[in-house]
Amino acid sequence: MGVAGIKDWKQGIVKDEEIDKYLINGKDYIDDQSIFSVLKRQSDPDPAFIRDILQKSLSITTLNPDETAALLQVKDAELWQEINKTALEVKRKVYDNRIVFFAPLYCANHCVNNCAYCGFREANNLEVRRILTMEEVKQETISVLREGHKRLILVFGEHPSTDVDYMVDCIKAVYSVSDVAPKSGQPTNIRRVNINAAPMEMAKLKKLKEAGIGTYQVFQETYHRETFAKVHPSNTLKGNYRWRLYALHRAIEAGVDDVAIGALFGLYDWKFEVMGLLHHTLDLERHFGIGPHTISFPRMTPASGSWLSNNSDFNVSDENFKKLVAVLRLSVPTAGLIVTAREKAAIKQEVLQLGCTQTDASTRIGIGAYSDQKMEFNQDNKQFTIGDPRDLDAVIQEVGKLGYISSFCTAGYRCGRTGETIMGMLSHCIESKYCKLNAVLTYREYLNDYASPETKIIGEELIKKELEEIENSTYFQQKPHLLARFREDYGYIQGGKRDLYL
Repeated sequence: MGVAGIKDWKQGIVKDEEIDKYLINGKDYIDDQSIFSVLKRQSDPDPAFIRDILQKSLSITTLNPDETAALLQVKDAELWQEINKTALEVKRKVYDNRIVFFAPLYCANHCVNNCAYCGFREANNLEVRRILTMEEVKQETISVLREGHKRLILVFGEHPSTDVDYMVDCIKAVYSVSDVAPKSGQPTNIRRVNINAAPMEMAKLKKLKEAGIGTYQVFQETYHRETFAKVHPSNTLKGNYRWRLYALHRAIEAGVDDVAIGALFGLYDWKFEVMGLLHHTLDLERHFGIGPHTISFPRMTPASGSWLSNNSDFNVSDENFKKLVAVLRLSVPTAGLIVTAREKAAIKQEVLQLGCTQTDASTRIGIGAYSDQKMEFNQDNKQFTIGDPRDLDAVIQEVGKLGYISSFCTAGYRCGRTGETIMGMLSHCIESKYCKLNAVLTYREYLNDYASPETKIIGEELIKKELEEIENSTYFQQKPHLLARFREDYGYIQGGKRDLYL
């Protein structure tokens, strides 16, 4: 498509009528001055107030802005220990003792935007542009399957050549792939395809829904208007703050069951961004009765040809990164928290113990890099830099040593436990029961199909412990039919069957 065609395409993207209906008296749900005010008001919170907030968080209720701001402003080290302990307790109540794994698959790096921090931006002449064919998407999927993954998130730049029809074709291509596991020879396939893509109009979102999209993920990047304008030029699609701010409102209205929010930490003050994520959650709850399925909080890392990514005034220290994770866990207790491979292994290990529920592994962010892993050594073709390039088995082994079971569960999405249903089950700490059962089933699959000898030794001990907890659980003893079904499915998986879930 030529320059004129791209210009025409860009002019037809934003639909103001799909923004205006969500405004409150013509205003957004993000009020910069209100956020500044509440942070100032809670600049020196009373320890008794903090402990009251911690007790409230254990009831699995979304915190309000004053409560979240107060947590962010705590300075006492011992009080932070209480916050961290409570964050992990909340995570265990809502999501039990497991970490969900996924892999990102970058399908294309063509983009019409010029984000100052991103290697994909249109003006970056260092970037080698590529769009995967459907056969290449399938080959990438096979490479990911051979690591042991069952979940993918497809990633796209914003460009007419990779608009919704291309995304739909990619989703179908991924779902069409089947392979065999290297250790057992059992069949394997991707069971859940999520999307990280640009904001869209509702008609396009409905196409994604029909194609079998899982979660639709759009990061606001920064909720601070002035910063948003600085890093996203006004003559680009991404320069439209409101179009992005209500992307997930439109998705839910279009029928997408699960949506995911996030901010790129390092663009502006980290406390402000946490407050922005909370207000995003509260507005989704106000309109639809449900919050985000997941929240991501990647820190900015060096990107191809990006000065800002190496020179930000708002880089977040490891200490503050751990604080924001703990506060998000308490503030939005029903949301999954995703720590990504942008982070180095050591800090990932720490925040996994502060309430994170998901992470990626064996991550390759070059276009076609799973099939051609030599691409990962070329820094000139990166959207950003990853900190943890370890393969899936190595990360699963580490997680196991920490006492967490690894999960590849996609059961909830196929059993109708999405949207309002899953939010209700999460808030009442019921979904964690199903999470536990399905995590054990999928972990059993991984150990039989992919695990190295060292990982399998650790995994067998973990599964033994999990099975004992399940058998001794009052909840499952009161549901003998569910327990019997689980026992049966576990035996079937040991015998060679796959993709069984409750």
